[in-house]
Parts: sequence; C-alpha cells; structure tokens
Amino acid sequence: MTLEQDIAAAFDLGGRIVDVRPYGHGLINDTFVVSIDTGHRAILQRINRHVFPRPEQIMDNLRALTDHIRRRQTSDKAAARELQWPRIFSTRNGEDSVVDAHGGFWRAMGFIENTHTLETITDTSQAEEVGFALGRFHALIHDLDPSRLHETLPGFHNAPNYLARFAAASIRRRETPDNAELRNCLSFVETRRNLADALEAPRREGKLLSRPIHGDTKLNNFLFAVESGRAVSLIDLDTVQPGLFHFDIGDCLRSCANSAGESPEDITAVHFDLDICHAVIKHYFFEAGAFLTPHDHRYIYDAIRLIPFELGLRFLTDHLEGNHYFKVDWPDQNLHRALVQFALTTSIERNEARIKSLIKALET
Repeated sequence: MTLEQDIAAAFDLGGRIVDVRPYGHGLINDTFVVSIDTGHRAILQRINRHVFPRPEQIMDNLRALTDHIRRRQTSDKAAARELQWPRIFSTRNGEDSVVDAHGGFWRAMGFIENTHTLETITDTSQAEEVGFALGRFHALIHDLDPSRLHETLPGFHNAPNYLARFAAASIRRRETPDNAELRNCLSFVETRRNLADALEAPRREGKLLSRPIHGDTKLNNFLFAVESGRAVSLIDLDTVQPGLFHFDIGDCLRSCANSAGESPEDITAVHFDLDICHAVIKHYFFEAGAFLTPHDHRYIYDAIRLIPFELGLRFLTDHLEGNHYFKVDWPDQNLHRALVQFALTTSIERNEARIKSLIKALET
C-alpha cells in the first residue's frame, strides 16, 4: 500500500477506496484524486509546509469560511444562483487532517464533478462568469470578521515588502548575467517605485478596509460547469486570509485580461483586453456593488495596475536570488515572466483613462 493510499484510508470518505492517483499540475501541494465505490471522488492533498509552515491554520480558515458561506447561502433567499463549495472530510477519529510519520500534513475534500478550469478567456461570456463568481464570493464573505482568520501567508500582496526584498536582491546580485532584458526590468522598477504603496497607503489611512479575501484569484482557480459553461466554484482556498478585496480584483484581471498568458514567447503579444475587463467588472459590481464604498471604487484602477507590477517584481526578485521560489524550465524564465508582467502593466497604464471611465460608468 502506498503512503497516499494509507492516508486516504484514515479519512471517512463514505465508502471503500477503489483507487488513488496523482491529480492536476499544481506547483505547491501534492494532490491526488480518490475514487470511492459509491461512484464519488475526493481530493487528497499534502500541504507544502515550506510554503505554509502552519497548515492547521489553513484548515481553521477553511472551516470558518465555509461555515459562514453556508449560513449566508441558507439565509439569502434572493440569490438567483449560488456557488458550490467542497466538503471537508473528517478522519475516522473526528479530525480534519492527518500528519504522517515524516511530518506531512494531509487533508481530504469533496470533488466537484462535471467541471473544468480554463487557462485563457476565449469570449466575454466566460469573463462575465468570472466576474459573477468573484463578486458572489465577496458578497458572501464581506461580513465575516477578518479577525477570525489566520494570516496563512503573512505579507502576501504587501507590495512595499516585495520592493524592499527586490532592493536587497539587486544590491547583492553577483552571479546573475547582465543583459538588456535585465537592465530593462531594473529601469522599469526604478521608475515606478512609488506604485508599490498604491494600496497600502490608503489602507493605513483607513480608506480601504481589511476583509476576508481569496488571495489567489487567477483564472484557473475558477471552476466552470462542463455542460453550461457557468462558473460554479472558486477553488484553492489555502490563501484565504484578511486582506483587501482589491488584491482579488487586480489579480483576477491580471490573469483574465491578458490572453497571452504569463510566459508567451512573444512579449509584444501581451496587452490588457478592455472588453474582458469590462465584462468582469460589470458582473462583479452586479454581485458585490451593494457593499463597496466610494473609496473601494476609487482604488480599483490602482489595484489593476499594481498587481501585475507586484507579480513582475516577485519574478524579477526570484531571478536575482537564483530561482528559489518559482519553478523554472530555463535559467532566465523568471526574468522573462517579469518582462511579461511589466508589459501588461504598461498596457494598463496606456489605457488608464479608458479603464477609469468604464469603472465610473459601472458604479451606479
């Protein structure tokens, strides 16, 4: 019996285990799909302790989040449609996790059937579904007290901290080969250093409120129904913690509105798609607009511009530090990824007036 089979048997999955096999292409956790003789499936995961040193906090957050959402969905009779949330399976001893002999931390969750993920948006109807799902998610959690959640990744989306780490890495760099691409990136960051404080400054001033957030709203964390094409869930909830809704909005649009992806061969293909931006924000506002403040609206553009810059900064820093965090297939891949995100930032800046105009038009 393999380790994952032995661990799966420790959970009460509602039937006899038929098969356990690797699932997906995630870069953080080890994920397996467990087939049950009832015809159902479960997701079994070993949480990466190097990324999440206290994985029990993830489970605490997940319990608090899903309990709150289910209470809201039960009481909210006006909602035309709801999202699905994976069940958390308990062990046969009533716990929500298993720690193996090597210290590996495991959990089991329900598998949402007949769904798939997308790597790129191919039409605005998909963008509308993303906007609905993110807006509905925020509508369900906006009144969950953020003090009930742990910071599973302290400093995540804190752009000033990333800038400080970049500054240290750029001073220390000795073995990173110098080239035009690297000089371009270094110059790009230098001319936009003030951008790092675009959300943290209003947060310190009390203009933006700390709320529960998803934390990693890239496109492939949205589940779509195979038959209808409708968005049915937001997955990968490990990064749920207190933060700003703007982080989720900015990261969602960074991922959805750049059809070229994060590592295209041709960087000139990178551009910010205004039609996709409009579709996402329109349907996001329809679901979440009732509780957004004037300050929330005021800083949405800043979030859209900041998040690709922040990610580019992280890629560039990892390149300077020797590619320790983001997995790479060739030595300069993180440098290339940084160039892509900075190209997206530039495209957003060129469309600043149009993006602000469409946000303003959708506010009411």
